[in-house]
Amino acid sequence: MEGLIPLVLTLAAAGVVAGLIAGLLGVGGGIVIVPVLDTALAVRGVDPAIRMHVAVGTSLATIIFTSLSSSRAHHAKGAVDVELVKRWGPFIFVGSLMGSVAAAQVQSVVLAGIFGVVALLIAIQMMLPLDNYRPWKQVPRGAGGIITPSLIGGLSAMMGIGGGTFSVAALTMMSQPIHRAVGTAAFFGLLIAIPGTIGFIINGLGDPRLPAGNLGYVNLIGVVLISPMTVLMAPFGARLAHRLSRRQLSLAFGVFLLIVSVRMLLRFTGLID
Repeated sequence: MEGLIPLVLTLAAAGVVAGLIAGLLGVGGGIVIVPVLDTALAVRGVDPAIRMHVAVGTSLATIIFTSLSSSRAHHAKGAVDVELVKRWGPFIFVGSLMGSVAAAQVQSVVLAGIFGVVALLIAIQMMLPLDNYRPWKQVPRGAGGIITPSLIGGLSAMMGIGGGTFSVAALTMMSQPIHRAVGTAAFFGLLIAIPGTIGFIINGLGDPRLPAGNLGYVNLIGVVLISPMTVLMAPFGARLAHRLSRRQLSLAFGVFLLIVSVRMLLRFTGLID
């Protein structure tokens, strides 16, 4: 019990911060949950070969609850583009399922590398003064309307995040207002988390290296501890988002991604375990 108390407090604190960030930035909270879980699992002595798989799978499971809470709060403020959800939703869903299957086939350190590189690129994009950079005047249709959401779903599932990391950046470059991009991304998180969680559960069943309390690559203890905190705090983050300017939101998003990317790249290079 003495060893579990720090773990419980760490996971609960991660849920609080993740919930605030989920509501504020529409990112589902996984951008915080994955690195925290990776560290917590390392302390508990979980095999490094599957540690990121468990962190990502567990993160996706918690995002189901976070996205429900966050998207409802944004929808109440009219910030969810329902028409875009209908157009992109099926491709995001299928992409997420395929991404979770692909993630189960690669080494844990590879997932950390993917997480770090992509997070760093998006952080740079969001932190630069590119508020007026709009290469697309509207959300593309045709091939672009299929490939973009499919990639968002697939990469998000591999990283254990709710899709806001990609959706917010993509939608702002497609001339969508930042608050609407954040609100819509929150709903996309639900379409990523459900199939992604199912994929990580199925692909992890029977792995003898799994720690206690796991269902496939989803740690049920982590879900129980983190989910209530994220659901409780997400509406507060959503309300805060609508009090900030577009530039403030972009900078906050970029700073968080930069911090997380450095942590994951150090893990990938072997400088930290």
